[in-house]
Amino acid sequence: RKLKEKNVHVLPFRYFPFGFRMLFQWIIMFIRLIRLIKVKKIRYIHAWCTPAGAAGYILSKLTGRPLIVDSFEPHAEPMLESGTWKEKSLAFRLLFRLEKKQAQKATAVIACVSKMKDYCKKKYGYVPSLFFHKPACVDLNRFDLSNVKNEVLLENMSLKDKIVCVYAGKFGGSYLEKETFDFFKTAHYYWGDKFRVLLLTSHSDNEIRNYCQQSKLPENVVVKTFLPHDEVPTYMGLADFAITPFVPVPSKRYGSPIKTGEYFTMGLPVVITKDISDDSLQVESFDAGYVLNALNEDEYKSAVIKIEELLRAEGLRSRIRKIAEQTRDFQIARKVYAELYKSIAEL
Repeated sequence: RKLKEKNVHVLPFRYFPFGFRMLFQWIIMFIRLIRLIKVKKIRYIHAWCTPAGAAGYILSKLTGRPLIVDSFEPHAEPMLESGTWKEKSLAFRLLFRLEKKQAQKATAVIACVSKMKDYCKKKYGYVPSLFFHKPACVDLNRFDLSNVKNEVLLENMSLKDKIVCVYAGKFGGSYLEKETFDFFKTAHYYWGDKFRVLLLTSHSDNEIRNYCQQSKLPENVVVKTFLPHDEVPTYMGLADFAITPFVPVPSKRYGSPIKTGEYFTMGLPVVITKDISDDSLQVESFDAGYVLNALNEDEYKSAVIKIEELLRAEGLRSRIRKIAEQTRDFQIARKVYAELYKSIAEL
């Protein structure tokens, strides 16, 4: 209902992994979308991410409508790096080819980082003439420092007077598994019973228990809950620092993790792996946490010591919050969209 009030209409399609059912679904989807474009006299196709951009590219060819690809970042190569696809697989070859076509034929693209230009030139052999970039932005009004350290929740979750590390997300795929829990074990060894992990995740209790056992982390150190996104700021505000445990592979330089922006907005220092978007550079240059240059116990301990040093500083939350205000405000996105559509109108 709220989306309809803003003249946004959702046309849902069921997700299928690459295969016959997915291809059949795409045929149905194209028929419905082509009809929608013509009936509603839609002027632009604005696709999010390159998998949707692949569909957008085909729609653009069939309807003649200009294509804009938002959050333009690699998807085919990350699937290789995660071991999900093989280099000679049809899925990889098809999506990579369609990514290249998007770079060549889109009227405009909005990347997550400016470095995506280098990737386009190297991998696709082409840089779109209308090239914009914006990070994953955060609602600064919803993620607000007024949500910090809710006394009732601290008591209810047995987190009062603890040093709390929060992680909002999943494990596996693009996210480290055992290494993350090894870091938690190092932090627990350093701080003892004063340390707790707050996981905002959909993983089951058994999955978390197995991770703890593999890293020999006492299970009582981990507090797990899963909740609606509207409640995330309040729970995130219970923490003292956060972690962004992306697998540090080359393609992650070109995305923009929303969680790091949310952590910054809540004034939390962040432990992050190296070469992740612009985030790793920001953590280092703004002295807003620690960048893990390796995944071993020495680095984990260095990160813990750095976090302890930061937590002693006066005004830490306000200082880190300002990073989000400078780099993640929705106003950045509004400015990019206004400039983009103005440029297209002048073509």
